[in-house]
Amino acid sequence: MAALGANMGIAVSKFVAYAFTGSASMLAEGVHSVADSGNQVLLLIGGKQARKKADDEHPFGYGRERFVYAFIVSVVLFSLGGLFALYEGWHKVTHPEKVESWYWAVGVLLFAVVMEGMSFRTAIRESNHLREGRSWAGFIRHATTPELPVVLLEDFGALIGLCFALFGVGMAVVTDNGRWDGIGTLGIGALLVCIAVILAVEMKSLLVGEGAGKHDVAAIRTAAVDGETVTDVIHLRTMYLGPEELLVAMKIAVDHDETAEHIAQAIDAAELRIREAVPEARLIYLEPDIRRPGPLPSPTTG
Repeated sequence: MAALGANMGIAVSKFVAYAFTGSASMLAEGVHSVADSGNQVLLLIGGKQARKKADDEHPFGYGRERFVYAFIVSVVLFSLGGLFALYEGWHKVTHPEKVESWYWAVGVLLFAVVMEGMSFRTAIRESNHLREGRSWAGFIRHATTPELPVVLLEDFGALIGLCFALFGVGMAVVTDNGRWDGIGTLGIGALLVCIAVILAVEMKSLLVGEGAGKHDVAAIRTAAVDGETVTDVIHLRTMYLGPEELLVAMKIAVDHDETAEHIAQAIDAAELRIREAVPEARLIYLEPDIRRPGPLPSPTTG
């Protein structure tokens, strides 16, 4: 919501500045802010769709709607933001025009830097609750909540893009050469395309079916074994059904002398321990089996 409010205000101011200056950088930045505003709306829609209850057609729920809409965001950012800026930049380089009323552009860009900085600070503060000591690159790479990485990358890209726009407009004014305005616009377009590709790759991984991280997998294995009825984990599969919903399927080893009642009780206790260790593990399916001598089954046949 913070990003949406900031981008809507910034988009209006950039288009006003473009009307006075004719700067390609301002037009590209205005379209960039419109794309970002649309992206925030898409993320809000995805969050609402993901809260729908499970039904017969979707027994595991609609949690992945958030991944779908985040992937659409990357497509919008690539096409509407990146490609448009590249086209406009190339046009201004080949057909340069003088930047008029440059002080409008500089004033709006400085205002946009402040607004984007506030939005970026909010995204950083919210992300720190989930980052758990990981690097920012690691957080974006492994985060299962798509909204925060999207807003982080958008705001970071917006701040860098504003620097490109300031550089392009400033050089165009100083040298009286409109090609610099086009060069700044090309930099904005290239930056948006790179960010869109990173987002698309990360969201694709979640859509295909990404499993839990190594730390959570180890915690699940440790929690499942009680050393008495459940003696070992034969194999384990995990997959995110939504940002905060992890599916756990596991085959556990039990002693051949155990009764069905004891095994059922042990499974119930194991599920409680797993949910306590990894709260995101919402759906847990445990299959008891008797460990036999020999090598462990492979991941594809086990």
